[in-house]
Amino acid sequence: MTVNLRIPALVLAAASIVAVGVTILMFQIDPAAAQTATRAAADSSVAPWAMMAAAIAAGLSTLAAGYAVASVGSAAVGALAEKPELLGRVLILVGLAEGIAIYGLIVAVLILNRAG
Repeated sequence: MTVNLRIPALVLAAASIVAVGVTILMFQIDPAAAQTATRAAADSSVAPWAMMAAAIAAGLSTLAAGYAVASVGSAAVGALAEKPELLGRVLILVGLAEGIAIYGLIVAVLILNRAG
């Protein structure tokens, strides 16, 4: 049996595009909003680092979730082909893999909220 490696590669490519897009959007914030965030922070150099940390948290968690869903999803489809009654258990495993991206988004929001 051969393993099709194109699907994980496509998922990683899509996750990379999302991560780059999130990073670009983080740095394209309105200057007035950035100034108020900078004034609220104790140090004026905190806001850019907080934005970078939030972008890294969201981007890397998206990449990890894409890889996890690709791995778990392909194994889940194989298991369902042999035993269709495993659908509920398989959906839970895929949902746990998708949760990685949600956790990264929550961490990014917390970082930006803490920065001001």
